[in-house]
Amino acid sequence: MMMLSESRKLFVSFFMFGLLNNILYVVILSAAIDLVGASTPKAVVLLADVVPSFVIKASAPFFIHLIPYIYRIWSLVSLSSVGMLLLSTSSQNAIGIKVFGILLASLSSGLGEVTFLQLTHYYNEEVSLGGFSSGTGGAGLFGSFIFMLLTNMLGIKVWIVLLLFSIVPVGFLVIFYLVLPSPTLTDDQITYQPVNQEDNELGVEFGSEAVVAVFEPKSNIETLKAHIYHTLTSMRPLLIPYMLPLCSVYVSEYVINQGISPTLLFPLEELPSWLFSTYRDLYVVYGFLYQLGVFISRSSINFGIRIRRLYWLSVLQFINVIITLSQSMYDFPFSRIWLLLVLIFYEGLLGGFSYVNTFISVSQDIPRSKREFSMGCVTISDSLGIVLAGSINWWLETKLCGWQVDRGRDWCLRGDSA
Repeated sequence: MMMLSESRKLFVSFFMFGLLNNILYVVILSAAIDLVGASTPKAVVLLADVVPSFVIKASAPFFIHLIPYIYRIWSLVSLSSVGMLLLSTSSQNAIGIKVFGILLASLSSGLGEVTFLQLTHYYNEEVSLGGFSSGTGGAGLFGSFIFMLLTNMLGIKVWIVLLLFSIVPVGFLVIFYLVLPSPTLTDDQITYQPVNQEDNELGVEFGSEAVVAVFEPKSNIETLKAHIYHTLTSMRPLLIPYMLPLCSVYVSEYVINQGISPTLLFPLEELPSWLFSTYRDLYVVYGFLYQLGVFISRSSINFGIRIRRLYWLSVLQFINVIITLSQSMYDFPFSRIWLLLVLIFYEGLLGGFSYVNTFISVSQDIPRSKREFSMGCVTISDSLGIVLAGSINWWLETKLCGWQVDRGRDWCLRGDSA
Protein backbone atom coordinates (compact mmCIF):
# COMPACT_ATOMS: atom_id res chain seq x y z
CA MET A 1 0.00 0.00 0.00
CA MET A 2 1.29 3.44 -0.93
CA MET A 3 2.72 5.37 2.01
CA LEU A 4 1.19 8.77 2.77
CA SER A 5 4.40 10.60 1.85
CA GLU A 6 4.53 8.77 -1.49
CA SER A 7 0.88 9.60 -2.10
CA ARG A 8 1.61 13.27 -1.52
CA LYS A 9 4.62 13.16 -3.84
CA LEU A 10 2.46 11.53 -6.50
CA PHE A 11 -0.26 14.15 -6.16
CA VAL A 12 2.27 17.00 -6.28
CA SER A 13 4.01 15.49 -9.32
CA PHE A 14 0.84 15.25 -11.37
CA PHE A 15 -0.46 18.59 -10.10
CA MET A 16 2.71 20.21 -11.42
CA PHE A 17 2.50 18.27 -14.68
CA GLY A 18 -1.04 19.62 -15.20
CA LEU A 19 -0.08 23.14 -14.15
CA LEU A 20 3.01 23.33 -16.39
CA ASN A 21 1.26 21.69 -19.34
CA ASN A 22 -1.64 24.17 -19.44
CA ILE A 23 -0.15 27.40 -18.16
CA LEU A 24 1.40 28.42 -21.48
CA TYR A 25 -1.97 27.89 -23.20
CA VAL A 26 -3.55 30.29 -20.71
CA VAL A 27 -0.74 32.86 -21.01
CA ILE A 28 -0.97 32.84 -24.80
CA LEU A 29 -4.71 33.49 -24.70
CA SER A 30 -4.17 36.22 -22.09
CA ALA A 31 -1.60 37.87 -24.38
CA ALA A 32 -3.70 37.51 -27.55
CA ILE A 33 -4.17 41.23 -28.17
CA ASP A 34 -0.49 41.94 -27.44
CA LEU A 35 0.61 39.20 -29.84
CA VAL A 36 -1.50 39.89 -32.93
CA GLY A 37 -3.03 43.31 -32.33
CA ALA A 38 -6.59 44.45 -31.75
CA SER A 39 -7.52 44.33 -35.46
CA THR A 40 -6.87 40.58 -35.79
CA PRO A 41 -9.82 38.36 -34.77
CA LYS A 42 -9.34 36.68 -31.40
CA ALA A 43 -10.37 33.39 -33.02
CA VAL A 44 -7.01 33.34 -34.83
CA VAL A 45 -5.14 32.95 -31.56
CA LEU A 46 -7.70 30.53 -30.13
CA LEU A 47 -7.57 28.23 -33.16
CA ALA A 48 -3.77 28.45 -33.44
CA ASP A 49 -3.61 27.57 -29.75
CA VAL A 50 -5.84 24.51 -30.03
CA VAL A 51 -5.82 23.04 -33.59
CA PRO A 52 -2.30 21.52 -33.35
CA SER A 53 -3.21 20.15 -29.93
CA PHE A 54 -6.29 18.53 -31.43
CA VAL A 55 -4.29 17.08 -34.33
CA ILE A 56 -1.72 15.48 -32.04
CA LYS A 57 -4.45 14.06 -29.78
CA ALA A 58 -6.44 12.69 -32.73
CA SER A 59 -3.40 10.97 -34.24
CA ALA A 60 -1.78 9.84 -30.98
CA PRO A 61 -3.72 6.54 -30.62
CA PHE A 62 -2.08 5.32 -33.84
CA PHE A 63 1.55 5.87 -32.88
CA ILE A 64 2.03 7.19 -29.36
CA HIS A 65 2.80 3.72 -27.96
CA LEU A 66 6.00 3.72 -30.02
CA ILE A 67 7.47 6.76 -28.24
CA PRO A 68 9.15 6.35 -24.83
CA TYR A 69 7.74 8.58 -22.12
CA ILE A 70 11.12 10.18 -21.50
CA TYR A 71 11.34 11.17 -25.19
CA ARG A 72 7.90 12.68 -24.91
CA ILE A 73 8.97 14.75 -21.89
CA TRP A 74 12.00 16.13 -23.73
CA SER A 75 9.78 16.90 -26.73
CA LEU A 76 7.43 18.90 -24.48
CA VAL A 77 10.31 20.99 -23.19
CA SER A 78 11.72 21.61 -26.68
CA LEU A 79 8.44 22.47 -28.41
CA SER A 80 7.05 24.76 -25.72
CA SER A 81 10.35 26.56 -24.99
CA VAL A 82 11.08 27.23 -28.67
CA GLY A 83 7.48 28.34 -29.20
CA MET A 84 7.65 30.89 -26.37
CA LEU A 85 11.06 32.09 -27.56
CA LEU A 86 9.61 32.80 -31.01
CA LEU A 87 6.72 34.68 -29.44
CA SER A 88 8.99 36.79 -27.26
CA THR A 89 11.75 37.62 -29.75
CA SER A 90 9.82 38.22 -33.00
CA SER A 91 8.86 41.74 -34.01
CA GLN A 92 5.36 43.12 -33.51
CA ASN A 93 4.55 42.87 -37.22
CA ALA A 94 5.84 39.30 -37.62
CA ILE A 95 2.38 37.75 -37.18
CA GLY A 96 3.36 34.61 -39.08
CA ILE A 97 6.30 33.87 -36.79
CA LYS A 98 4.15 34.50 -33.71
CA VAL A 99 1.44 32.15 -34.98
CA PHE A 100 4.11 29.50 -35.65
CA GLY A 101 5.32 29.91 -32.07
CA ILE A 102 1.75 29.42 -30.84
CA LEU A 103 1.48 26.28 -33.00
CA LEU A 104 4.59 24.78 -31.38
CA ALA A 105 3.31 25.52 -27.88
CA SER A 106 -0.04 23.98 -28.81
CA LEU A 107 1.63 20.80 -30.08
CA SER A 108 3.40 20.57 -26.74
CA SER A 109 0.15 21.03 -24.82
CA GLY A 110 -1.64 18.30 -26.77
CA LEU A 111 1.23 15.84 -26.47
CA GLY A 112 1.51 16.63 -22.77
CA GLU A 113 -2.13 15.97 -22.00
CA VAL A 114 -2.01 12.61 -23.79
CA THR A 115 1.26 11.70 -22.08
CA PHE A 116 0.32 12.54 -18.50
CA LEU A 117 -3.17 11.09 -18.63
CA GLN A 118 -1.73 7.85 -19.98
CA LEU A 119 0.99 7.97 -17.34
CA THR A 120 -1.65 7.90 -14.58
CA HIS A 121 -2.27 4.30 -15.66
CA TYR A 122 0.97 3.25 -13.95
CA TYR A 123 0.01 4.73 -10.57
CA ASN A 124 -2.81 5.06 -8.10
CA GLU A 125 -5.18 6.59 -10.65
CA GLU A 126 -7.43 8.41 -8.22
CA VAL A 127 -4.46 10.29 -6.73
CA SER A 128 -2.65 10.94 -10.02
CA LEU A 129 -5.79 11.92 -11.93
CA GLY A 130 -6.89 14.14 -9.06
CA GLY A 131 -3.52 15.87 -9.06
CA PHE A 132 -3.36 16.34 -12.83
CA SER A 133 -6.92 17.62 -13.05
CA SER A 134 -6.34 20.09 -10.21
CA GLY A 135 -3.13 21.25 -11.86
CA THR A 136 -4.82 21.93 -15.19
CA GLY A 137 -7.53 23.87 -13.37
CA GLY A 138 -4.94 25.81 -11.39
CA ALA A 139 -3.13 26.74 -14.59
CA GLY A 140 -6.06 28.92 -15.59
CA LEU A 141 -5.97 30.87 -12.35
CA PHE A 142 -2.20 31.07 -11.94
CA GLY A 143 -1.46 31.77 -15.59
CA SER A 144 -3.93 34.63 -15.99
CA PHE A 145 -3.06 36.11 -12.59
CA ILE A 146 0.72 35.96 -13.08
CA PHE A 147 0.45 37.51 -16.54
CA MET A 148 -1.78 40.29 -15.18
CA LEU A 149 0.56 40.85 -12.22
CA LEU A 150 3.73 41.08 -14.30
CA THR A 151 2.32 43.21 -17.12
CA ASN A 152 -0.54 45.30 -15.70
CA MET A 153 0.68 45.80 -12.14
CA LEU A 154 4.48 45.63 -12.36
CA GLY A 155 4.70 47.10 -15.84
CA ILE A 156 7.09 44.50 -17.26
CA LYS A 157 7.11 44.42 -21.06
CA VAL A 158 5.11 41.57 -22.59
CA TRP A 159 8.06 40.19 -24.57
CA ILE A 160 10.11 39.89 -21.38
CA VAL A 161 7.27 38.07 -19.62
CA LEU A 162 6.95 35.63 -22.54
CA LEU A 163 10.71 35.11 -22.47
CA LEU A 164 10.51 34.24 -18.77
CA PHE A 165 7.76 31.73 -19.49
CA SER A 166 10.01 29.98 -22.03
CA ILE A 167 12.01 28.68 -19.05
CA VAL A 168 8.95 27.22 -17.31
CA PRO A 169 8.86 23.93 -19.33
CA VAL A 170 12.18 22.87 -17.80
CA GLY A 171 10.07 22.08 -14.75
CA PHE A 172 8.81 18.96 -16.56
CA LEU A 173 12.30 17.46 -16.32
CA VAL A 174 12.74 18.44 -12.67
CA ILE A 175 9.45 16.79 -11.68
CA PHE A 176 9.95 13.71 -13.84
CA TYR A 177 13.48 12.95 -12.64
CA LEU A 178 13.48 14.24 -9.06
CA VAL A 179 9.94 14.15 -7.66
CA LEU A 180 7.80 11.56 -9.47
CA PRO A 181 7.73 8.25 -7.52
CA SER A 182 8.35 4.87 -9.15
CA PRO A 183 5.30 3.18 -10.73
CA THR A 184 3.07 1.08 -8.51
CA LEU A 185 1.68 -1.56 -10.90
CA THR A 186 2.53 -5.18 -10.29
CA ASP A 187 3.06 -8.10 -12.64
CA ASP A 188 -0.56 -9.23 -12.46
CA GLN A 189 -1.83 -5.79 -13.38
CA ILE A 190 0.08 -5.12 -16.61
CA THR A 191 2.54 -6.80 -18.90
CA TYR A 192 5.89 -5.14 -18.40
CA GLN A 193 9.54 -6.04 -18.02
CA PRO A 194 12.33 -4.38 -16.06
CA VAL A 195 15.10 -3.12 -18.32
CA ASN A 196 18.32 -1.26 -17.93
CA GLN A 197 18.15 2.46 -18.62
CA GLU A 198 20.06 2.18 -21.88
CA ASP A 199 17.69 -0.56 -23.11
CA ASN A 200 14.49 1.37 -22.51
CA GLU A 201 12.28 1.10 -25.58
CA LEU A 202 8.97 2.60 -24.59
CA GLY A 203 8.02 3.83 -21.48
CA VAL A 204 8.66 5.30 -18.19
CA GLU A 205 12.25 5.70 -17.19
CA PHE A 206 12.69 5.47 -13.44
CA GLY A 207 16.34 5.13 -12.53
CA SER A 208 17.46 1.71 -13.68
CA GLU A 209 14.02 0.31 -14.53
CA ALA A 210 11.25 1.15 -16.95
CA VAL A 211 7.73 0.07 -17.68
CA VAL A 212 7.77 -1.27 -21.22
CA ALA A 213 4.76 -1.90 -23.42
CA VAL A 214 4.98 -4.85 -25.78
CA PHE A 215 4.10 -4.17 -29.42
CA GLU A 216 4.69 -5.68 -32.82
CA PRO A 217 6.66 -3.67 -35.43
CA LYS A 218 4.66 -2.63 -38.47
CA SER A 219 6.44 -3.82 -41.61
CA ASN A 220 4.06 -3.40 -44.56
CA ILE A 221 1.01 -1.54 -45.84
CA GLU A 222 -1.47 -4.30 -45.05
CA THR A 223 -0.27 -4.50 -41.47
CA LEU A 224 -0.51 -0.71 -41.20
CA LYS A 225 -4.07 -0.74 -42.53
CA ALA A 226 -4.97 -3.47 -40.06
CA HIS A 227 -3.42 -1.41 -37.26
CA ILE A 228 -5.46 1.66 -38.21
CA TYR A 229 -8.67 -0.36 -38.47
CA HIS A 230 -8.02 -2.04 -35.13
CA THR A 231 -7.30 1.33 -33.49
CA LEU A 232 -10.50 2.90 -34.82
CA THR A 233 -12.49 -0.15 -33.76
CA SER A 234 -10.98 0.04 -30.28
CA MET A 235 -11.95 3.72 -30.03
CA ARG A 236 -15.60 3.13 -30.95
CA PRO A 237 -16.82 1.98 -27.48
CA LEU A 238 -15.45 5.23 -26.00
CA LEU A 239 -17.45 7.58 -28.24
CA ILE A 240 -20.92 7.57 -26.70
CA PRO A 241 -20.28 7.21 -22.96
CA TYR A 242 -17.19 9.43 -22.65
CA MET A 243 -16.05 11.36 -25.72
CA LEU A 244 -19.34 12.82 -26.93
CA PRO A 245 -20.44 14.24 -23.53
CA LEU A 246 -17.04 15.84 -22.91
CA CYS A 247 -16.86 17.26 -26.44
CA SER A 248 -20.35 18.76 -26.23
CA VAL A 249 -19.61 20.42 -22.89
CA TYR A 250 -16.48 22.03 -24.34
CA VAL A 251 -18.34 23.26 -27.43
CA SER A 252 -20.91 24.96 -25.22
CA GLU A 253 -18.50 26.54 -22.76
CA TYR A 254 -16.08 27.87 -25.39
CA VAL A 255 -18.97 29.27 -27.44
CA ILE A 256 -19.90 31.16 -24.26
CA ASN A 257 -16.35 32.18 -23.36
CA GLN A 258 -15.04 33.37 -26.72
CA GLY A 259 -18.18 33.92 -28.80
CA ILE A 260 -20.85 35.27 -26.48
CA SER A 261 -19.16 36.73 -23.40
CA PRO A 262 -17.40 39.56 -25.33
CA THR A 263 -20.93 40.84 -26.06
CA LEU A 264 -22.30 40.44 -22.52
CA LEU A 265 -21.89 44.13 -21.75
CA PHE A 266 -23.60 46.53 -19.36
CA PRO A 267 -23.49 50.34 -19.09
CA LEU A 268 -20.27 51.25 -17.28
CA GLU A 269 -22.05 53.87 -15.19
CA GLU A 270 -24.13 51.10 -13.62
CA LEU A 271 -21.05 49.11 -12.60
CA PRO A 272 -18.64 49.64 -9.67
CA SER A 273 -15.67 51.63 -10.94
CA TRP A 274 -13.23 49.81 -8.66
CA LEU A 275 -13.83 46.62 -10.68
CA PHE A 276 -14.91 47.85 -14.12
CA SER A 277 -13.28 50.94 -15.60
CA THR A 278 -13.50 49.88 -19.26
CA TYR A 279 -15.58 47.38 -21.24
CA ARG A 280 -12.47 45.21 -21.54
CA ASP A 281 -12.60 44.67 -17.78
CA LEU A 282 -15.90 42.81 -18.05
CA TYR A 283 -14.31 40.17 -20.27
CA VAL A 284 -11.35 39.83 -17.89
CA VAL A 285 -13.65 39.33 -14.89
CA TYR A 286 -15.74 36.77 -16.78
CA GLY A 287 -12.57 34.86 -17.61
CA PHE A 288 -11.34 34.88 -14.02
CA LEU A 289 -14.66 33.62 -12.62
CA TYR A 290 -14.79 30.90 -15.24
CA GLN A 291 -11.25 29.76 -14.38
CA LEU A 292 -12.09 29.85 -10.66
CA GLY A 293 -15.04 27.54 -11.26
CA VAL A 294 -12.90 25.20 -13.37
CA PHE A 295 -10.21 25.01 -10.70
CA ILE A 296 -12.68 24.19 -7.92
CA SER A 297 -14.56 21.53 -9.87
CA ARG A 298 -11.45 19.90 -11.32
CA SER A 299 -10.18 19.56 -7.76
CA SER A 300 -13.46 18.05 -6.55
CA ILE A 301 -12.38 14.45 -7.08
CA ASN A 302 -9.86 14.90 -4.26
CA PHE A 303 -12.81 15.41 -1.89
CA GLY A 304 -14.75 12.36 -3.05
CA ILE A 305 -17.27 14.20 -5.26
CA ARG A 306 -18.35 12.03 -8.23
CA ILE A 307 -20.81 12.69 -11.05
CA ARG A 308 -21.57 9.62 -13.15
CA ARG A 309 -24.32 10.93 -15.43
CA LEU A 310 -22.03 12.79 -17.82
CA TYR A 311 -24.76 13.73 -20.29
CA TRP A 312 -26.53 15.82 -17.66
CA LEU A 313 -23.50 18.11 -17.62
CA SER A 314 -23.82 18.51 -21.41
CA VAL A 315 -27.50 19.42 -21.10
CA LEU A 316 -26.89 21.93 -18.30
CA GLN A 317 -24.03 23.58 -20.17
CA PHE A 318 -26.14 23.92 -23.32
CA ILE A 319 -28.84 25.61 -21.24
CA ASN A 320 -26.15 28.13 -20.25
CA VAL A 321 -25.55 28.81 -23.96
CA ILE A 322 -29.25 29.57 -24.44
CA ILE A 323 -29.34 31.85 -21.42
CA THR A 324 -26.25 33.84 -22.41
CA LEU A 325 -27.44 34.12 -26.02
CA SER A 326 -30.72 35.54 -24.76
CA GLN A 327 -28.82 37.97 -22.53
CA SER A 328 -26.65 39.13 -25.44
CA MET A 329 -29.56 39.58 -27.84
CA TYR A 330 -32.41 40.74 -25.61
CA ASP A 331 -30.84 41.80 -22.27
CA PHE A 332 -32.82 38.97 -20.63
CA PRO A 333 -32.93 37.40 -18.04
CA PHE A 334 -30.40 39.57 -16.17
CA SER A 335 -30.95 43.31 -15.70
CA ARG A 336 -27.81 43.57 -13.54
CA ILE A 337 -24.42 41.96 -13.92
CA TRP A 338 -24.20 40.14 -10.58
CA LEU A 339 -26.36 37.12 -11.39
CA LEU A 340 -24.57 36.81 -14.73
CA LEU A 341 -21.26 36.63 -12.87
CA VAL A 342 -22.69 33.76 -10.82
CA LEU A 343 -23.74 32.02 -14.04
CA ILE A 344 -20.23 32.35 -15.52
CA PHE A 345 -18.75 30.83 -12.35
CA TYR A 346 -21.32 28.01 -12.55
CA GLU A 347 -20.38 27.47 -16.20
CA GLY A 348 -16.77 26.92 -15.13
CA LEU A 349 -17.92 24.45 -12.47
CA LEU A 350 -19.78 22.37 -15.07
CA GLY A 351 -16.79 22.33 -17.40
CA GLY A 352 -14.41 21.18 -14.69
CA PHE A 353 -16.83 18.55 -13.41
CA SER A 354 -17.18 17.15 -16.93
CA TYR A 355 -13.41 16.91 -17.44
CA VAL A 356 -12.44 15.23 -14.20
CA ASN A 357 -15.44 12.90 -13.99
CA THR A 358 -14.97 11.74 -17.57
CA PHE A 359 -11.40 10.63 -16.98
CA ILE A 360 -12.07 9.13 -13.57
CA SER A 361 -14.93 7.17 -15.16
CA VAL A 362 -12.55 5.85 -17.80
CA SER A 363 -10.09 4.81 -15.10
CA GLN A 364 -12.81 2.96 -13.19
CA ASP A 365 -14.89 1.49 -16.03
CA ILE A 366 -12.33 0.42 -18.64
CA PRO A 367 -10.38 -2.85 -18.16
CA ARG A 368 -6.80 -2.21 -17.11
CA SER A 369 -5.40 -3.75 -20.29
CA LYS A 370 -7.17 -1.07 -22.38
CA ARG A 371 -7.00 1.84 -19.95
CA GLU A 372 -3.78 3.54 -21.09
CA PHE A 373 -4.99 3.52 -24.70
CA SER A 374 -8.45 4.77 -23.68
CA MET A 375 -7.04 7.69 -21.69
CA GLY A 376 -5.16 8.88 -24.76
CA CYS A 377 -8.22 8.57 -27.00
CA VAL A 378 -10.60 10.49 -24.75
CA THR A 379 -8.25 13.50 -24.72
CA ILE A 380 -9.36 14.12 -28.31
CA SER A 381 -12.77 15.24 -27.06
CA ASP A 382 -11.97 18.52 -25.32
CA SER A 383 -9.73 19.82 -28.12
CA LEU A 384 -12.30 18.89 -30.77
CA GLY A 385 -14.91 20.78 -28.78
CA ILE A 386 -12.72 23.89 -28.66
CA VAL A 387 -11.96 23.67 -32.40
CA LEU A 388 -15.67 23.44 -33.20
CA ALA A 389 -16.43 26.33 -30.84
CA GLY A 390 -13.66 28.44 -32.36
CA SER A 391 -15.09 27.90 -35.83
CA ILE A 392 -18.55 28.88 -34.60
CA ASN A 393 -17.24 31.93 -32.76
CA TRP A 394 -15.55 33.35 -35.85
CA TRP A 395 -19.07 34.01 -37.12
CA LEU A 396 -21.06 34.25 -33.89
CA GLU A 397 -19.28 37.12 -32.13
CA THR A 398 -19.54 39.33 -35.22
CA LYS A 399 -23.24 38.56 -35.62
CA LEU A 400 -24.05 39.26 -31.99
CA CYS A 401 -22.11 42.51 -32.04
CA GLY A 402 -23.93 43.57 -35.22
CA TRP A 403 -27.26 42.71 -33.61
CA GLN A 404 -26.42 44.93 -30.65
CA VAL A 405 -25.28 47.81 -32.85
CA ASP A 406 -28.58 47.65 -34.74
CA ARG A 407 -30.29 48.06 -31.36
CA GLY A 408 -28.27 51.19 -30.62
CA ARG A 409 -25.63 49.58 -28.38
CA ASP A 410 -22.19 49.99 -29.91
CA TRP A 411 -20.15 48.98 -26.83
CA CYS A 412 -18.79 45.88 -28.55
CA LEU A 413 -17.18 48.05 -31.25
CA ARG A 414 -15.27 50.30 -28.89
CA GLY A 415 -11.50 49.93 -28.70
CA ASP A 416 -11.53 49.35 -24.95
CA SER A 417 -13.84 46.34 -25.18
CA ALA A 418 -12.49 42.80 -24.93
